[in-house]
Amino acid sequence: MQKSKEANWLQKMQFKHPLLIAGPCSAETEEQVLKIAHQLKESDSTILRAGIWKPRTRPGNFEGVGAIGLKWMQQARSETGLKLAIEVANKDHVEQALKADIDVLWIGARSTVSPFIVQEIADALQGTDKIVLVKNPVNPDISLWMGALERLQKANINNLGAIHRGFSTYHKTKYRNNPEWQLAIDFQNHFPNVPLILDPSHMGGRRDLIFDLSQTGMDLNYDGLMIETHTTPDQAWSDAAQQITPQRFLEITAQLRVRNEHASNRDFHIKISKLRKQIDEIDAHILSNLGNRMKIADEIGHLKRIENVTILQKERWNEILERMKEAGATQNLSENFITELFKAIHQESIEHQQNTIQQTSK
Repeated sequence: MQKSKEANWLQKMQFKHPLLIAGPCSAETEEQVLKIAHQLKESDSTILRAGIWKPRTRPGNFEGVGAIGLKWMQQARSETGLKLAIEVANKDHVEQALKADIDVLWIGARSTVSPFIVQEIADALQGTDKIVLVKNPVNPDISLWMGALERLQKANINNLGAIHRGFSTYHKTKYRNNPEWQLAIDFQNHFPNVPLILDPSHMGGRRDLIFDLSQTGMDLNYDGLMIETHTTPDQAWSDAAQQITPQRFLEITAQLRVRNEHASNRDFHIKISKLRKQIDEIDAHILSNLGNRMKIADEIGHLKRIENVTILQKERWNEILERMKEAGATQNLSENFITELFKAIHQESIEHQQNTIQQTSK
């Protein structure tokens, strides 16, 4: 199944849907790279990924084997026919990758946060026909992600794609990097013809989460998956917990259900139209109730001004949040959703009270 977009490099190069990119977090030895490549050759994966240079948070950790790994990757391509993908973080990486004729280059999350780094890479790649993928930045900042794509587009790089690997958060969740699916959807709305690839390995941080995240990607009409694979994941030199064996990769990709973007069944369209109208009506009620809630917040702001009381009342806020979490659980709503929803409502309420106090103070 192909997505109903204008033709992009996925269609022009006749990649299967979904595009599958697999391989180790890090290239460790020539034997390791070749062994993984040969096992992946029997799968639907068409691109072998491996980290050659590894940006690490702290010095002293394994930072990749360096340029020697490029030769191992070339040998793997020669023996298996798989295309090659590596991460580049500066112009020197780009020059060595191009010299080695690497097929796909990706810009990592730590690099995407820096417009200087992205511009350096874009300048080094000026006019290339290589495939260039951009991971979302570490923090949930869609402008940085968009800016990186725009810099590459201005460098006349046409075979562009985006990788969604999740975002850091100070809230504890079951994910290594919180998905924030809506941010990726918003990003794709700005770049509808740029293929969007999911990285469930970095998103989940745990191998037991990879299938569910991958299926969610298919349910949301993503173009492909980048999954870290290793013949002995527990002995991997980096990110051991999030890597799977090539055999498990085969099992996951065989179990994935790829969805159609549209349905031709007339009965389906009638039923879904009715359900969507119900949602539209409920959404209208939600907005009306939120508007009424903010009118009450305005009155509270007026009373606080008269009595010279602070806007933020921590005990009251914590009481509301805990009560709503309990109520949300009875409606099958996740605690994370309730927390984010009422944080947004609370922030809007604070701003209403601030405006009320400022206006009545003039």
